[in-house]
Formats: sequence, structure tokens, C-alpha cells
Amino acid sequence: MKSVELHEFLQASGCIFDVRSPGEFAQGHLPGAFNLPLFSNEERTHIGTVYKQIGRKEAVLQGMALVAPKFPYLVESIENILKSHPFQDIAKIHCWRGGMRSSSLTMFLEMAGFKCITLKGGYKTFRRWVLKILEGPFKLNVLGGMTGCGKTSILQTMERLGAQVIDLEAIANHRGSSFGMIGMQNSQPSNEQFENAIAFKISSLDPSKHLWIENESRLIGNCKIPDSLYLAMKSSPLFVIERPLIERLNQIQEIYWTQDTKKLAESAKRLAKKLGGEKVADIIGAIEIGNLHSATLRILEYYDRTYQHEMLKHQLVRPQTILYAENFSDEAWASRLINLS
Repeated sequence: MKSVELHEFLQASGCIFDVRSPGEFAQGHLPGAFNLPLFSNEERTHIGTVYKQIGRKEAVLQGMALVAPKFPYLVESIENILKSHPFQDIAKIHCWRGGMRSSSLTMFLEMAGFKCITLKGGYKTFRRWVLKILEGPFKLNVLGGMTGCGKTSILQTMERLGAQVIDLEAIANHRGSSFGMIGMQNSQPSNEQFENAIAFKISSLDPSKHLWIENESRLIGNCKIPDSLYLAMKSSPLFVIERPLIERLNQIQEIYWTQDTKKLAESAKRLAKKLGGEKVADIIGAIEIGNLHSATLRILEYYDRTYQHEMLKHQLVRPQTILYAENFSDEAWASRLINLS
């Protein structure tokens, strides 16, 4: 049985199989890993209780009794996954800290003829690596602009053109406003998984070059930007896009107003504490009768004030470059920003 350090584990050609329980996996996992749990959440809790109340030997025996019938299914699942990933012939197995769960499955797989490696220290080692990366330092360029300037799509275009980009909203699966979940297909990741994905992305980029990132609030939906990264964002050079109001209105209507009006109205209710019940009722009324132009204008009034306040708060601690253009495509904006950096 070959147990390797994290760098070799990540670089090896193969598929990652996380044998921890579904609950552990949901809290956080290596990006791209497949969850093939040896124990269900309930079984893991039971074995833990046996370990504490009776002892290790009894816990191991009961664990073996639970896992043994699952081995044929686990082996078949791993075989099918490896077959569906050409040139990924190694089963990369890990558990929480490189203990019995990963070693027992690996031993069984090797007897069945599979090539396997395990991760020294398991997921715990990976988390230490993540937290180390998230300490920084970070070499950032920050892209700002009022709501509807198209910052996210411009960043995505910049990445296609070769710039180094961290798309926090894509990682958080949230657009970063009260309407941020509208149109999203999946739920948000746990905060731990959000951190894992950010660190994994940063590790793939060249640290000697600037990373482009969108100017965000500390919270993107329920996901909190790691402290060191957030502080770096608020002190790094800021490039502010300014576009005509009509372009911003069109951008917002294109993204949001094709969605279910009930969801739009529900999202608008979240602004009640900031805007007051009367203004929110007006916005919801405009949405319900299809007057999306009026609803968008009223929403932008709030977000523009919030953005201007945030800009004033940080303008003395970082350089700012203001960029204005009309009728610019995402490609034109992306090229302009890349040439500036």
C-alpha cells in the first residue's frame, strides 16, 4: 500500500475517492472528489459511540461488520468511475486522517488488482494546506463597478483571454446581492468548501502574476471570504468600470427579469430592513405588474448608494483607476483591463 504526501496525491493521474461519511463530505472535500462512504452518517455516529463507551476493539469489529458487505459495491463503483475517465487509472483514496477507512478499502482494491495510493494524513492534511494558502500573500487587481456593469462576465472573458481570474461568485454559486440565488442551479457550498475551492484555484495560478478578482462584500450569500484575502482585496489596486445607466438596466434585466417573478418578489423582500416596507412594496408591485424598468431603477438607487458609501470608505487605502466607456463589449472591456495590468 503506497501512502503519499499531498503534492504527489494531487499530481497523480487518477480519480480521488473520499470514503468519509456523506456529512463529512458535504462539510468540505477535495475539489473533484467522488464520495464513496464506508459508513453512513448514522453508522459513523454509532461506531463513534461504541468506541467511546466500549473501546477500540469492539468499534473496529462492528465497523468491519458494517463495511464488509459494501465492498463489492464500492469496488464496482470505483471501477466504473475509472473506466469513464480515460487515462485516470489510479484510485486515489483518502479518509479524515489517513487511517483505517482508507487503508481497509485500499487493501481490498489492491487484492482486486487496482492501482491505488492513499493520502498521508487524509483530508486533515489537505485542510492545513488550504488554510496555509489562504494566509497569502496575494497579488491582486480588483475589478469594481456599480451593479449592472457586467463585472462577472467581463472577468470570465478576461480569463478566456489568458488573464488569471478568481471568480468568487462562481465558486460561491451566488451573485452577491439579495437577488444572488436567482437563476442558480445548485445550492451554495459550505463555507469550508468555499475556502477549499478558492485555495485550489489559487494553487493553480502563477503567484508572480496578478490575480483579477471582483470587488465583493465580505459575504457572498452565506459564504464568507477568508479574512486575509478580503483584507488584501480592500487594499489592492481597484479598477472601476463606469457604464451608462441604460446599459446597466439592460444588463440587469437580461440576467434577472427572465426569471420567475415570484422569486424576484421574494428576493426584493430581503431589502425591507434597508429600504423600508413602503419602498419594497412599491418594488414588488412594479414586479408583479411587469413594470421591470421601474423596479430595476428603484433597486439600483439602493445598490448605487451602498456602492458609493463603500468606495468612499476605502478610497484612501488603495489606488483607484476609473474607466468609462459606452457600448463596449465584454471582449473590449477585458482587453482594455488586461492591457492596463
